[in-house]
Amino acid sequence: MKIVVTGGAGFIASHIVDAYIDQGHEVHVIDDFSTGRRENLNPKAIVHSLDIANRDAAALIGKIKPNALNHHAAQMDLRRSVEDPLLDARINIIGFVNLLEACKDAGVKKVIFASSGGAVYGDKEPIPADEEHPQEPLSPYGVSKKTGELYLAYYHAAFAMPFVALRYSNVYGPRQSSKGEAGVVAIFISQLLSGKSPLINGDGKQTRDYVYVGDVVKANVGALKSEYVGPLNIGTGKETDVVTIYKLLRQGLNSAIEAVHGPAKIGEQRRSCLETSRARGVLGWKAEVSLATGLKNTIDYCRENSSP
Repeated sequence: MKIVVTGGAGFIASHIVDAYIDQGHEVHVIDDFSTGRRENLNPKAIVHSLDIANRDAAALIGKIKPNALNHHAAQMDLRRSVEDPLLDARINIIGFVNLLEACKDAGVKKVIFASSGGAVYGDKEPIPADEEHPQEPLSPYGVSKKTGELYLAYYHAAFAMPFVALRYSNVYGPRQSSKGEAGVVAIFISQLLSGKSPLINGDGKQTRDYVYVGDVVKANVGALKSEYVGPLNIGTGKETDVVTIYKLLRQGLNSAIEAVHGPAKIGEQRRSCLETSRARGVLGWKAEVSLATGLKNTIDYCRENSSP
């Protein structure tokens, strides 16, 4: 296949690019490198430095005529989306529609969309949330992800363009940045390696569903082959609180550094966890990497790649 991966220099998508290339696909990466890192790029990928909201990105898809689009490029900072919802909408909504129009005209046969389980569902019971859970996003970022899924449903209904929207839980693993709105795993490892005390918001009992990036890659590989159309939760179905994550990382790093607790973040979700039986049924997928193994792999990577 010819596959376009947007955001292919980023944390999650760069691993997906590696997997697609390993399977023999021709992979084109579109990334504006605002957050993506060139060192993440597979040397066999064909790289295009472009803004997805620019007409040149649409023209490129028309030129390549890929079989599939894997869309991971996004404004992913939840707090920034609150501060600047126009920026968030330009990238996550206008940029995506720009690509979908190009895909429609180019005859693309499959769109895989990186969505967000926690951000789309909001903070409602029951938990774990399945795909039929009420969607009440609490941020412009969550609204933009839900909007992306609605546009996908429209393009499928109007133009028979198949799609899979992968609703991720909290993804962690090698290559995750510790800067900006990064995952707590990457932030805590970076701080502990630097001899700093990690900051825990509130009591640290807020829970998330931590899924290893390698398992997420397998879901993207499976989605490429599947005839299923619609949303799929991608997570472990297990809740882990922030204090536990900190303790596991401190133990893994043999660190004696104590965390400090700051004020709770206004509007932060208390619990988030995804039910994933549908992904097991339609993709034959389930999370296989344990939290202990995933954290060890991430620590090892950070140790090898941290600045002196």
